[in-house]
Amino acid sequence: MEKIDIHKQRKSLRNFLFISFLVCGTFLQQIAAKEYAYESNVLQQVNTCSGSVTDEIGDPIPGVSVIVKGTTIGTITDIDGNYILSDIPNGATLIFSFIGMRDKEVDVNGQVKIPVVMEQDMIGLDEVVAVGYGVSKKMDLTGASSNISAEDLNQGAVTNPLQQMAGQAAGVNITQVGSEPGTTPTVRIRGITSLTGGNDPLVVVDGIQGNMDLFNQLPPSEIASVDILKDASATAIYGSRGAPGVIIVTTKKSTKGKTTIEYNGTTSIDFIADKLDIMNATEWREQASIWDVPSSTDHGSDTDWYDILTQAGITQNHTLSFGSGTDKFSFRASVSAILQEGVVINSNNENYIARIQATQKALDDKLKITFNLNNGIRKNVGSPGSVGRASFTSNLISNAYVSKPTDPVLDEDGNYFYDENVFQYINPYAVAETIVNDREENSLFTSLRTDLNITNDLVLGWFGSWRKVDASAGYYAPVNSTLPSAIDYDGIANVTTNLQDEKLMDISLSYNKQFGKHKVGAIAVYEWQKQTYQGHFAQARGFINDLTTYNALQLGTISSVLPGDISSYKNDRKLVSFLGRVNYTFNEKYLLTASMRRDGSSVFGDGHKWGDFPSASVAWRITEEGFMQGQNIFSNLKLRFGYGVTGNQQGLYPQNSLQLVSSSGTTYFNGELITNFAVSQNANEDLRWETRYQTNVGLDFGLFDGKLYGSLEAYTATTKNLLYYYSVPQPPYPYGTIAANVGSLKNEGVELQLDYQILKNENWTITLGGNLSLMRNEVLKLSGELNGVELNTNYVSMGYNAYLIEGESIGTFNILQNNGKDDNNEELVVDMNNDGVIDQSNQSEDRYQAGSALSTYTYAFTPTVKYKSVDLSMVWRGAGGNKIYNSIKSSFSYYENLGKSNLLNSAKNTGLYTSEYASDLWLEDGDYLRFDNLTVGYTFNTSKIKYIKSLRLSLTGNNLLLFTKYTGLDPELNVSGGDGSGADAGIYPRTRSYAVGLNVTF
Repeated sequence: MEKIDIHKQRKSLRNFLFISFLVCGTFLQQIAAKEYAYESNVLQQVNTCSGSVTDEIGDPIPGVSVIVKGTTIGTITDIDGNYILSDIPNGATLIFSFIGMRDKEVDVNGQVKIPVVMEQDMIGLDEVVAVGYGVSKKMDLTGASSNISAEDLNQGAVTNPLQQMAGQAAGVNITQVGSEPGTTPTVRIRGITSLTGGNDPLVVVDGIQGNMDLFNQLPPSEIASVDILKDASATAIYGSRGAPGVIIVTTKKSTKGKTTIEYNGTTSIDFIADKLDIMNATEWREQASIWDVPSSTDHGSDTDWYDILTQAGITQNHTLSFGSGTDKFSFRASVSAILQEGVVINSNNENYIARIQATQKALDDKLKITFNLNNGIRKNVGSPGSVGRASFTSNLISNAYVSKPTDPVLDEDGNYFYDENVFQYINPYAVAETIVNDREENSLFTSLRTDLNITNDLVLGWFGSWRKVDASAGYYAPVNSTLPSAIDYDGIANVTTNLQDEKLMDISLSYNKQFGKHKVGAIAVYEWQKQTYQGHFAQARGFINDLTTYNALQLGTISSVLPGDISSYKNDRKLVSFLGRVNYTFNEKYLLTASMRRDGSSVFGDGHKWGDFPSASVAWRITEEGFMQGQNIFSNLKLRFGYGVTGNQQGLYPQNSLQLVSSSGTTYFNGELITNFAVSQNANEDLRWETRYQTNVGLDFGLFDGKLYGSLEAYTATTKNLLYYYSVPQPPYPYGTIAANVGSLKNEGVELQLDYQILKNENWTITLGGNLSLMRNEVLKLSGELNGVELNTNYVSMGYNAYLIEGESIGTFNILQNNGKDDNNEELVVDMNNDGVIDQSNQSEDRYQAGSALSTYTYAFTPTVKYKSVDLSMVWRGAGGNKIYNSIKSSFSYYENLGKSNLLNSAKNTGLYTSEYASDLWLEDGDYLRFDNLTVGYTFNTSKIKYIKSLRLSLTGNNLLLFTKYTGLDPELNVSGGDGSGADAGIYPRTRSYAVGLNVTF
């Protein structure tokens, strides 16, 4: 049977194009000869060079245009891909171009032989992307995934690699709530998939598996590519850890024959993008006069608390990398410093990372050994959170809204001002200046991988990784901080340590073989994981001075020790897995991927520790069919269908299936003080895997010679045996909640990713990119039966009027409807059932459903423009369809508080004195469009600079514009689906930054 090879077909096409280009090439040479007489008077001819032009697999490419940049001197390659070019000017650059391939520029630099390997342009079907436990060509993918190359990553003074990915992939929602130094963005792939089982995707960096904090140990400039696996047919190979999606990061590596030293650096000035309009001293006094506020509450000052608590921030990111490669050995190492000074005073973060990656080949290249080592030190000084009065608790900067502008910062004696007439008064500047809130994290992860080619088709692999994270935190609040707890206890200090140890090992056997039109790939893996967690906490009160802060707890007063001041823990969890995957391709047209994974986890009850998670997906490359030949509309058309099952157990603690007891205060017995114990967790022997069933249909397409390409996805995912802490009756249960599998949850959505190359020639490249995601979420079931006991957990509060309600989206607002105000300026609400009573219980008939806290759509627009050596890129992104409960506006709009705190100027419009309700008056649309990133760069011609291979300078603006009707500080809030979702209770300000960047390769 004759073997049909796509590369042979491509070669035949090139031969045809060669004949067509031959005439053009001859004409080009004639023009070059005529123009040469003029050019010789300007440029010095010093060089003749030759070479061959091939594709990635080594096949020659005939008809490639080879032109001296900026001139008409040129030629084309012959039938064997060879070229000869004479009389090349000094310092010239050659441009190699061919239809369907990426242009390539090469500096001559006196070279006589210049071989060139060209890459496919735009659609990149031969491009290799990362999948679970291996790689695949884009043309062979059957599951839903997104690939982000290093060139597509967002630029600027990035402190976390996730910021580089925002807006770049459909169905991937990356949210940065505020700009507090050291915080990690939230990532949700295709929405909320679990209530307790964990919604954070698995992160895999060069094979090392970890949680979202793994991004804090990764220099942003060292990323080569990111692959995001979204549906079960793609993620099932990772079993339980991949249920919410998988982010695979491949870091940069050195290539054979090259030695490089590279510096990447950015420095930005950060400003607060927006602030709330609160009353100044004059406005406060005007309103105080109108509302008859006692003059004794006016302390005669004019203080802008927000101004004295904020500053211009500075963010720096510096990475120096170096590496080299030979036929047998290559390495790449880097050191990075990511430094961020926050816009709130006394808040900063320092992150230092050193990493090295080395690859050695042996046994006639049959054995390949890869070693990774990464070490990081992160130091954080945090702006205090959860501080304030009994009536308002939030982060420090939000407390700037509380303090009256007529209050001074210092009293007459030079001490921090404190108003004894206000219950639990705090001076926010005193808090910022005196609170010690330190955190340090030392991280280490290392891996070793060996691959042995037993035969040309059979590879035996072993992989081991070890990851340690040791975190310590210290907190001290002195009396002069004005915090109520510090005043009550004469100072309070505590220290916390958290130790994390993760080990992973897998043994794999992979097989790849082509038989005529049949191509088979298979892998079998045994995997073992163990995670150990240990921590300690100690707290003391009553210090005679503030000299030692949290560093000498023994100086506290022993009589002030309370239950809970000393605690420690240690636990571990294990996961054992067996997995296999088969890939089959027939005639480069029909593709099949099938996998099975069996996971055993220690966290579940006896008899339920093991789960089986199968998946399968098929694809049809329609453009390879005979009936599609000869058409010039589609350059690529592939239909995909996938189904898979994944398990989830990440949100559970190691002993969740067991009954636990904990201390429960103390009591006197027989004249002695003894510790009481009580049940703190109910046993559940039926605790089992949360299971997610996913179906995905996808269409990949390329149009107009690959200038327009993209993908369209439609999916549905149902989570069954939903893990949640359900309320149970007492008795028969000794404790009020239990971890159980009762409910179910459903997500549905459509995703569209598009890229269109408008123009591409010698000088210009203009590309438009974008994506759109539509998603809806529904809680199918929250009630059920456990051991004969009915569990009814409907209308579960998620805070601020958002609930879990059967038949509705997660975070549905079930809220009272505002109905104006009465003659006493007290808020009125609608009596929905007309019974004369306003019922505020969770399931009250006076409430109505007013939308969801979760966005129903997200979108992004990512155009890029390149003109000669200048490049420009933008990221516009947005979301909407959700509601936000503006708790900040609610807290600072009632005139009854005017004598004790400041108010928003918008309070004048509502004119409310008081309210006993939390109504939809404070519920707003959360739609927004953000101009998130603008980068302009210039790449210098370094052909005449001896030791510099490339040099690029860039300017970047982040968070430049925001279009929204939301009246709060920022509509981009918590989308985790947990308690507090969809509510604005105060955030660290989001910054607008302007950065300058420099990239130099030596």
